[in-house]
Parts: sequence; structure tokens; C-alpha cells
Amino acid sequence: MELLNYAFMQRALLAAVLVGITAPAVGIYLVQRRQALMGDGIGHVAMTGVGLGFLLSWSPVWMATLVSVLGAVLMELIRWYGRTRGDIALAMLFYGGMAGGVMFINLAPTGSNANLTSYLFGSLSTVSESDVTAIILLAAFVVLVTIGLRRQLFAVSQDEEFARVTGLPVRTLNLLTAITAAVTVTVAMRVVGLLLVSALMVVPVAAAQQLSRSFAATFAIAVGIGVTVTIGGTVTSYYQDVPPGATIVLLTIGAFIALTALAAPLARRRARALAAAQPAGDPAECAIPASRESDGKVGV
Repeated sequence: MELLNYAFMQRALLAAVLVGITAPAVGIYLVQRRQALMGDGIGHVAMTGVGLGFLLSWSPVWMATLVSVLGAVLMELIRWYGRTRGDIALAMLFYGGMAGGVMFINLAPTGSNANLTSYLFGSLSTVSESDVTAIILLAAFVVLVTIGLRRQLFAVSQDEEFARVTGLPVRTLNLLTAITAAVTVTVAMRVVGLLLVSALMVVPVAAAQQLSRSFAATFAIAVGIGVTVTIGGTVTSYYQDVPPGATIVLLTIGAFIALTALAAPLARRRARALAAAQPAGDPAECAIPASRESDGKVGV
């Protein structure tokens, strides 16, 4: 392929693959916890990190990682102790993060709103070798956590009280989930952009849930969708000269619509097969109800 002859596209495609893996891998736990918009909030906070990176002449990716992790921990603390004022505190945190990013980058000698735009919406040509190194290291951390602790994270995401009774360190695992989400945001910001990364964390998971209710299958399908749309969006952006972040998100939404349309006839076919397999003399009320499908959550 012609685009592979260019070093910047090689870097962009590698970053896209890593983003396609990490974003849904974290997103599946956020969807289970009903915190689908957490990535969007962290993205706002990460803007301050980007601005500080330019102001202090340090790597914007690493500075954004530091600030977003601190923001994610603060969000968890607000969730635990905020009570009735928690939503106001979160709103101030999110909007303060946006305002801080704009202010710091304009105070930086080499900063400008054009620099900030590439982090907000993604940019293929600005993915540097140092960015790729940071993305690889951060993505490795995300994969290790989301796969290595999948049973514990799933248990906490499903039912915190039950997980606490079984002896799991619920607060530690919640903090780890928040930190992993923050790291994922900074992994994805060079390709998708801070303002659009939340869609890549949530929509592939929602699309995968149309086809499967088991956790393992949903995880695999969501990651497959994530990798497909990030590569497809990156290649489309190169050939059509369109924004990569917007292209990736639109492809993700298209995948959700397509799988939703496909899932409806499949569900009817399964229902007919179950009805046909049920003995004719069995009363309908004796059928065993689905264990977890009624609450809208993914089962193990």
C-alpha cells in the first residue's frame, strides 16, 4: 500500500491499532458501571495537561497522562464522598480542565490554538516517534490491567456490594479502573482526539452487546470493532483528507447501526428455535428466565 511508504502513516496506523484495542477494553467496564461518559470528562481534564506540556516544554502526552490520572482519582473521590454536591464539583472539574488547557497553551511561547486542535480532534501528521513510544508503553499498561484483572474488575462493575462481601478491594479496583480510563484517553488523543475518545470507549461495546451477552465474547467483538474502525478511519483520512477522529467515530456509529439491524432478526430466530425445542406439554411459566439479560448488563 502506498501509505505505508510514509513514516508518519506507519506511526499513525500503529497508534490507531493500539487505540482500537485499549479504548473498548476499558470501555466495557465503564459501560457495566454505567459511567459511559467518564472518558469524556477525563478528556476535558487532560486538556490542562496538554497545555501544561507546551507551557513547561515537556511532552504533552506524558503531562496529559499525569493530569488526567490525577483528575480521574479526584473524580472517584467525588463519587465516594460528594453526595448531593458531587455533580457540581464534577462540572467545575470538567470545565476547569478545558479552560486551563486553553489558557496554558496560549501562555506557552510555542503554543497556539492550532496545537490544541490537533489534540482535541486528532491528527495523523503530528504523531511523532516519541508519541508512539509513549502510546506503546501506556497501551501495554492498559492491556495488562484490563485482561489480567478482568475477573475482579468485572465483579466490581457488576455489583460492588457483592464484590466487597467476597473480600475484593473494591475501592482500589475502582481507582484502578479510573486510572486505566485516564491512561486510555491519553493513548487515544493523538488519533481520535480528546473530545471524541469517549465514543470509541463506549460505542464498540454497545455494538458488541447487540450480538453477545457473554463478557468474553463482548470483549473480543468490541476490540475487533475498535481495531477495524480505527484502521479504516485512519486510511480513509489519508486518502480523502478528512479529520481522522471524526471519521473513526462515524464509522463506529455506522458499525453500531449495522449490528443493531443484524441483531433483531437473529434474536427472532433464536426465539423461534427455543420455542420449537420446548416440549409441547410444558407450560410457559415453567421456562427458566434469563439470568442477566433483563437488567441490560453483560453476563459472564
